[in-house]
Amino acid sequence: MATRWGLCGAGKISHDFSVPHSTHPPTHPPKQTHSIIVAVAARSLERAREFAKKHSIPKAYGSYEELASDPEIDMVYLGVLHTEHWRLGLLVLHAGKNMLCEKPFAMNSREVGDLIAASKKSNVFLMEAIWSRCFPLHREVRRLLAEDAIGDVKLVKASFGSPQLHIPRSVEKELGGGALLDIGVYTLQFVLMVFNGERPESIHATGVLLNSGVDESMVVVMKFPRNRLAFCFFSITVSLPNDATISGTKGTIRVLGPMHCPTTLEVNGKATQYPLPEPSLPLNFTNSTGLRYEAEEVRQCLLKGLKESPRMPLSESALLTEVMDECRKQVGVVFNQDLQ
Repeated sequence: MATRWGLCGAGKISHDFSVPHSTHPPTHPPKQTHSIIVAVAARSLERAREFAKKHSIPKAYGSYEELASDPEIDMVYLGVLHTEHWRLGLLVLHAGKNMLCEKPFAMNSREVGDLIAASKKSNVFLMEAIWSRCFPLHREVRRLLAEDAIGDVKLVKASFGSPQLHIPRSVEKELGGGALLDIGVYTLQFVLMVFNGERPESIHATGVLLNSGVDESMVVVMKFPRNRLAFCFFSITVSLPNDATISGTKGTIRVLGPMHCPTTLEVNGKATQYPLPEPSLPLNFTNSTGLRYEAEEVRQCLLKGLKESPRMPLSESALLTEVMDECRKQVGVVFNQDLQ
């Protein structure tokens, strides 16, 4: 039986999340639809109806409350602005719905803690949508690391830079702007994936702020137990290589850009391609047909009766948020949500 999704939000990322549901990989006959979108909710019914028509979704709601109380939904995808993740996430979880929450999980550790506690109280599935972790390429990276293919890992480096000063949600504090929460999160989660969710011994962050008070660019150096280092740099002002390198005592693994949704892996200089299926509609973001891997991961977790994903466990989301809180503290980025 197909997993029935409800979309909370009718913006750009919800569009891209919807497209892969009609984009089938070549290995599957099209009749094998594992996930279907049965409803969409937006702040206005008109917008929800317009989105539903475009994506052939049967139900449209003009409020998030209606979606949360729809008994025919197995899983809610929360694709609204992250300043709203805490409020709407709690609405969904308190309604007893499973939820995949777009990244960043929420604005700070307090909010993330509330979401995790609510999921446990309602005994429902919850996952932060770090879609990178569900890509076949990242599965291969984890396999190589588990087999010590490059010996002892000593250094991890990741970068992500994209000129986004023209995008309000990237630069305005009230919209949760800044490089860290939008794109830096991808570099930091990659480091935590390589080091199996271990807590860093130390974090040193430095950066520059925009006049709005959010981070324009940041450099983060982390030291992990057993003399291992990580180096992340990210910016919403300039383009960067957007790649990641894992250096070990016996070799190197390199994830070529875009590292957050990658298709090319280099192991000791030898490249392997992991092509994505072609989209059925134009997309807003790079390689968004890869969102289907995330949807399938959620489906497999539900079939196994899991309440969280082993690829992105809640403990790791909590740690990732703690690391970002510390980076913001050192650089001087304070959101209204931190003062509550």
